[in-house]
Amino acid sequence: MIAAVLLVTIAIVYRIVIGVAGMNQMEWLHNFSPMAAIALCGAIYFPRKIAILAPLAAFFVSDLVLNAYYLSTPHVQSLVSVRMIPEYLALGLVAALGWKLRARPKAALILGASVLGSIAFYVITNTGDWLTEPLYAKTLAGWAQALTTGLPGYPPTFTFFRNTFASDILFTSIFVACMSWQRASAPEQIAAAVR
Repeated sequence: MIAAVLLVTIAIVYRIVIGVAGMNQMEWLHNFSPMAAIALCGAIYFPRKIAILAPLAAFFVSDLVLNAYYLSTPHVQSLVSVRMIPEYLALGLVAALGWKLRARPKAALILGASVLGSIAFYVITNTGDWLTEPLYAKTLAGWAQALTTGLPGYPPTFTFFRNTFASDILFTSIFVACMSWQRASAPEQIAAAVR
């Protein structure tokens, strides 16, 4: 449990630092975030009482910090907005995948769930943008634009998917490796904590 809490804390700090620094210096890291990996692995490895809520709460806290920082930009007008709903819906789905794997957390299944979660996150969040962003035509062509090229002046949305996919695989692998190491070090403590 200590390794999991430490990883979540590091991931939140990482997301905030990359979000703040990424605005100017590291734009190529857009959507390279550990949050979906935390939602997935938190649902698998955290104690049942906090398995789903803790990762989503961590994401919410980092959202509030980043939105406070971005309030001066044209895309963020408040700390909480309707645009956040698809993100939390997608992360909730990723956490549900993790919950399903909780009984048999095998690395290959977890990585497969990570891939599925990346795809679901991409489709759900870009569909949400298509529904809420007035610049997208509310047609099948507008939805296709939201899923591929995105809006003019921004990187193509497929770039965000690539970064999400890569970060989900990387951070999920790190989380699984750390938890496997911790399980090997203290298997009886982990078994008691997960119950």
